[in-house]
Amino acid sequence: MEQEPDGTQNKEMLITADTVLFFDMDGTLVDTNLSNFHSYKKAIRFVTNSDYDLTHNPEKRFNRSALKNVIPNLTEKEYEKIIQKKEKYYEDFLHENKLNKKISDILFKYSKTNKTVLVTNCRKGRALATLNYFGLTDKFAHIFYRQFANNDEKVNKFQYAISELGVSPNLVIAFENEEIEIADAKQAGIKIINPEIT
Repeated sequence: MEQEPDGTQNKEMLITADTVLFFDMDGTLVDTNLSNFHSYKKAIRFVTNSDYDLTHNPEKRFNRSALKNVIPNLTEKEYEKIIQKKEKYYEDFLHENKLNKKISDILFKYSKTNKTVLVTNCRKGRALATLNYFGLTDKFAHIFYRQFANNDEKVNKFQYAISELGVSPNLVIAFENEEIEIADAKQAGIKIINPEIT
């Protein structure tokens, strides 16, 4: 890859015909935080019969850990029921999702010429509902959903996708917003993550 005199990558040379583009969904391609929050809130109300005073924080995704912190006295059965209901209610709030224009423009442009791949930790049903809502499903050559190892440990989604596709990590450009996932991308051998593409 060519570099400019100041050491930065030549943006015009960044994507070649062989480049494979990996896109994360939640927080990267689509801002799903608000719909996720409302899904949890509705599920919590259904399971607990209580209206907890939950406040949406646009900077922080409401997740399973947040659920346990906000309502620490949940039984394991209630906790699992909330997770199940949250997945079901998500489609009620699809209209709250916002497409990240900068990233989606890259997807729309390069899905015609390059292999574009969704690499998400999202469950299949929720991922497809989101992609279908925005008309993005056919923009991906491959879609990799949430994976778990035999011991229920989280799988490095980038390593998994690279292995399944049989591509070299040197050919991959990844778009990802979470620090822990960026670390996984680097561990998988991906060198170019979240570049500025013109």
